[in-house]
Amino acid sequence: MSLWGIRRAICLAILAALLVVVGLMGGALWYAGFPAISRDGTVTARTLFDLLKLVFAVVAGTGGVAALLVAYRRQRVAEHTNKLAEFAHELAHSADVRAELTKALAQAADERAQVDSDRNGVRLLNERFANASEQLGSDKAAIRLAGVYAMAGLADDWQEGRQICIDVLCAYLRMPYTPPEFEGWKPNTGLDPHNFVSSEDFKRDVLASRQEREVRHTVVRLIGAHLRLPDEFSTSWRGHDFDFTGAVFDGGDLSMSTFAGGRASFTRARFAGGEVSFDRASFAGGEVSFEVAEFIAGSVSFTSAKFEDGRVIFDGAIFDRRAEVSLNEGEFAGGVVSLRWPMVEEGARFNLAWLSRMPGVLIESVERQPVAER
Repeated sequence: MSLWGIRRAICLAILAALLVVVGLMGGALWYAGFPAISRDGTVTARTLFDLLKLVFAVVAGTGGVAALLVAYRRQRVAEHTNKLAEFAHELAHSADVRAELTKALAQAADERAQVDSDRNGVRLLNERFANASEQLGSDKAAIRLAGVYAMAGLADDWQEGRQICIDVLCAYLRMPYTPPEFEGWKPNTGLDPHNFVSSEDFKRDVLASRQEREVRHTVVRLIGAHLRLPDEFSTSWRGHDFDFTGAVFDGGDLSMSTFAGGRASFTRARFAGGEVSFDRASFAGGEVSFEVAEFIAGSVSFTSAKFEDGRVIFDGAIFDRRAEVSLNEGEFAGGVVSLRWPMVEEGARFNLAWLSRMPGVLIESVERQPVAER
């Protein structure tokens, strides 16, 4: 309820007081029967004194009423001030609560947006993975080649799923494969395969095999390129596992690659031609296995490779005289190269005597026998 102005309140209070006094006097006169006032023309001191007392009483009463009114108004103002302060406090508290609620809603909206973004991101990555996998399974070499690049690009963008993408690329290399040189002609015969073949189907098979070789060499080349990147690069594939178990290699560039922290398996792999280069590669802190691997043709070079704090296993490896395996100028510092029970064909270009003098190289039960007799 709003308060009146102080002037208005005082005037009304005085008027009310006068009305009360007049009313009381009128009531007293009525009760006394309205006695006649003597008009003898003589004003005594007592009469003046009584009049003054009456005036002072009226003034004092009016002042008292005004004082009470002022005190009452002050009290009401104080109460209103307190109520306003309490209301302001409640408003401030409500504003704080509203601000906290707005912040919580905004945070919830951000979290929801992040969840939606992550879900959309995961869905997009899964779609890319499915598309790349489908391309790798195509019967057309050009589409398979596009699938190789798509899978490698996905591995770069999807750190959590990088190992899965690498596993798919390695699995592609483990698929059955016959190099073109084994499709019915041998390069050491001196015959041109285009002149040697006679049927269109045979030519088509050789062409398809050569196209497949290009796809496979691209896989090896991309793996090597990512293993050359330093650890601080977000697209480096160092520290991951590479499973080439039973894969056929007829060429590939893995030079200057770093196999560190993870495991690379060339177990039972066949090096069947071409040039496979591990030149200046680094084998550190991980394990690379060439157990029971077959070096039957072509060239496999480990020239200037560095072996440290890791383990490279050639146990049971088979070295054919048609293959050249070079470990010249290798640096052995703290790592272990295990060559137990290898099968080295007479005349094979693989210098075990030189290796036996290197620290960290373990050679046991060396057997020399023709590969054809095994």
